[in-house]
Amino acid sequence: MDRRIHRLLHPKHLYSASEVPSRPCPIPASAGIYAWYFNTRLPLIDVSACHRIDGHALLYVGISPKAPSRSGQPSSSTLRTRIRTHYGGNAEGSTLRLTLGCLLSLRLDIRLRRVGTGNRYTFTNPGEQALDRWLNRHAFVTWVETSAGWVVEKKLLASGLSLPLNIDDNPSLEAAAVLTAARLEAKRRANRLRIVADNGGPRRPSLG
Repeated sequence: MDRRIHRLLHPKHLYSASEVPSRPCPIPASAGIYAWYFNTRLPLIDVSACHRIDGHALLYVGISPKAPSRSGQPSSSTLRTRIRTHYGGNAEGSTLRLTLGCLLSLRLDIRLRRVGTGNRYTFTNPGEQALDRWLNRHAFVTWVETSAGWVVEKKLLASGLSLPLNIDDNPSLEAAAVLTAARLEAKRRANRLRIVADNGGPRRPSLG
């Protein structure tokens, strides 16, 4: 097994949102791959085949930065900026937050809304704040530094490991279809509602 995958599956520590603002920040400002573990079930998501550590189920992996574009333009995103965005940003800047918010909309009583010019979707506040609180209680993360996280991510997705919150390149078409349908329905509902004022642009991560 790739040693980087082994470290994601058998981490020495799972970090919570409360640990992210620590000084110095435990998350490196470098490239890599991260894995998200959850200590509770999610609506519509089958976790029976998921990898577990001490009662926490691995549901999602991501990378920062993305694979280089065809134009070769490098990304300035790092593990630190990306994980902070997932924990304290908004649905427009975090696909993980968008997915979780759509799945938890009834449980948390939050709704996706169009903001600004109508081309951006977030849960707006207090919706994003409610999602912050849920993540603080139930989401934990670990990571591995590597210069080509997309290579490791592809190996993980092709390994047969169940990762039900990943959509892109997920070999489980059924899992991806569930998430795609939930997100499309949330956007359809948002399109029927009035556009909300921008209030200064995208919400910045509130951690650290």
